[in-house]
Amino acid sequence: MLYSHGNAADLGQMYELFLELSVHLHVNLMGYDYSGYGRSSGKPSEQNTYADIEAAYRCLEETYGVHQEDVILYGQSVGSGPTLDLATRLPRLRAVVLHSPILSGLRVMYPVKHTYWFDIYKNIDKIPLVNCPVLVIHGTADEVVDCSHGKRLWELCKQKYEPLWLEKGNHCNLELFPDYIKHLKKFISAVEKIQITNGSSDNKELSQSSRRSSECLDLPRPSTDQREKPRPSTDQREKPRPSTDQREKPRPSTDQREKARSSTDRKENARSSTDRKEKARTSTDRKDKSRKSVDRTEKARNSTDQQEKPRKSFDRFGDMIRSVGLCNIDCFKPSASNT
Repeated sequence: MLYSHGNAADLGQMYELFLELSVHLHVNLMGYDYSGYGRSSGKPSEQNTYADIEAAYRCLEETYGVHQEDVILYGQSVGSGPTLDLATRLPRLRAVVLHSPILSGLRVMYPVKHTYWFDIYKNIDKIPLVNCPVLVIHGTADEVVDCSHGKRLWELCKQKYEPLWLEKGNHCNLELFPDYIKHLKKFISAVEKIQITNGSSDNKELSQSSRRSSECLDLPRPSTDQREKPRPSTDQREKPRPSTDQREKPRPSTDQREKARSSTDRKENARSSTDRKEKARTSTDRKDKSRKSVDRTEKARNSTDQQEKPRKSFDRFGDMIRSVGLCNIDCFKPSASNT
């Protein structure tokens, strides 16, 4: 583990924490001071911190024979800047831990939405270029670097690991929470199982899981082609239509029935009219009314006769509605039986 500490710290202050992390996490840990920090010479600057972490990593490779696939970069606060800068240049890196990281130097002071040329530690632009798993740890009560910095960096990671948001944790006390060391142990045990190839930093387990997920998404596609086949069955269902034409033939029988019904209606009307005439005659004989009253009664008879005629047309219209309704019901029966 190559540890890049925060701004207000040096190796003398970090020594005890380095020992505890090495013992509890079962890792070899290397720390370094930035230029101008502690007993290091030079002046502190952004570019010098990049050169400092590069020199520390060269020492791991040349002096201790460590390969990049066996290295975990740990960056705290400002240390997240040189950590991510080096991580973008190590394609086979094992993992990265970001402890209370910053989006950029300017974003700590102002909530800017764009990156300017004079900004420093542009982590927001570098995090998408990191190919290894990234763990983000941040306190929700951080007053120096708001927790939104860590959450945004986690969202931009390619290989996200379960983050650790410590409730009521501030900028300098996250190591005191029990979940801190527990989550780090869980993360290191998980990345130890990752197999890194020489060609890329993507591990086989994640690549296989991504392939399986994509294959699962592609599997339902052939089924859609199979579902398109039953469409010709709709053409077969259209065949029963000629049967409706055959069933239209019995309609003349209904017309004959209408004629018979109309003839019977006329006979009944004639009978009713004769009965009414007989009643009128008896009324004239009994009352001995004048010829004027007889004429009025005849006019009334004529009006009643005219009123009887619409009844015939109404009856015929009702029969037509009934016949059409029955025909429509019969026409739907074959289609229902076929389905």
